[in-house]
Amino acid sequence: MIQRVNKFGFEVDKVLLDFINKEVLIGLEIEEEAFWSNFAGFINKFYDKNFALLNKRLQLKEKIDSWHLSNKAKDIKLNEYKKFLLDIGYLIPEGESFSIETGGVDDEISSICGPQLVVPITNARYALNAANARWGSLYDALYGTDVMGTKDNSKGYNENRGKEVISYAKNYLDKVFSLKNATWKDIIKIYLEGDKIIFKNIDGNIISIKNEEQYYGYRIKNDEVSEVILEKNNLKIRLIIDKNDRIGQNDPANIADILFESAISTIMDCEDSVATVDAEDKVLAYKNWLGLMTGNLTTTFIKNNSTLERKLNENINIINIKGEKEYLKSRSLMLIRNVGHLMTNPAILDKEGKEVPEGLMDAIFTSLIAMYDIKKESGLKNSESKSIYIVKPKMHGPDEVAFSNDVFTEVEKILNLPTYTIKLGIMDE
Repeated sequence: MIQRVNKFGFEVDKVLLDFINKEVLIGLEIEEEAFWSNFAGFINKFYDKNFALLNKRLQLKEKIDSWHLSNKAKDIKLNEYKKFLLDIGYLIPEGESFSIETGGVDDEISSICGPQLVVPITNARYALNAANARWGSLYDALYGTDVMGTKDNSKGYNENRGKEVISYAKNYLDKVFSLKNATWKDIIKIYLEGDKIIFKNIDGNIISIKNEEQYYGYRIKNDEVSEVILEKNNLKIRLIIDKNDRIGQNDPANIADILFESAISTIMDCEDSVATVDAEDKVLAYKNWLGLMTGNLTTTFIKNNSTLERKLNENINIINIKGEKEYLKSRSLMLIRNVGHLMTNPAILDKEGKEVPEGLMDAIFTSLIAMYDIKKESGLKNSESKSIYIVKPKMHGPDEVAFSNDVFTEVEKILNLPTYTIKLGIMDE
């Protein structure tokens, strides 16, 4: 049986209430009653507007349905149909051009162009895999797919296919990270001399990259070069050097793998890829988000009769081209996708016993939890810019977008966050 506790006129499922109070608020040193009082005021402020916008959608739908029923035997003339949609307000005349500038945006959003994953937040293993997908093996990608024209289905390691993979990968390096008077297949030794990486070919000649700006840095292990880091278009590529590796020991330059910077960002999804229908489901989603923001999320699973643990990767310490110590991020930048305006959830009921808008719940709870990341003074952070990234889906037109903007502006006020801490990704559908 569901237990509920009245909080300023709202009946909150005790499962959700205990999670917020005992696992979220306490770590942020936010007083419980003050938070729930603000929460109740927040819901009251936006409750009617939320449903008014949904009613507007319904009215538009009814008008469009009626038009199609009236014209079902006729050819649709685009100009007439467009005029009808403009007349009823479904389409809105395009306004004047404008531009905006947003401060405090992480490089993964502002200047690094790369893939973005979407993963169900309720599955901790999937969420961790996605967050850790910042780096991917080119060798594995080539070996396991048909990129080279065929796909190998044999069991175990196929040496001939492995050689094809390495040849393909080095041809790629020749195209993107060209060497002066040599190819990557010519390189037989990579080592450090002073603070400079040296490439040597089979003739004993010192080889350099044509565009030396592509050289980013290196890593050292047991006094030997273990990685060379290259860069193109703000994306890093790591050449893994390991003479003891099964692949590396048979490579002339002991290159064991080539890692690409892959999933630059990940949307942790509370919406389409999950079904969160009650307080227990919502707490599972929020708890995993909390673990990602604190960095403490772990999960175990069994594979090949062995118990394995997943946790967030640590950053990668390197030495850059200037000889300075720095690090490469090992995790994708995480965004959280809230549900749309249409959804409601029985985790919280109003005084009439009706479900409150789930989008309003997500707005305040996911932002609250993300404060664990932006309050960090040291250690691994999701956002170096102290920003919270929310994706808001399934919005219909500028009124709904403006409503979302007002909602998150209020969230910032309630949580005492600097204005524009929350960056809103708009999905106008």
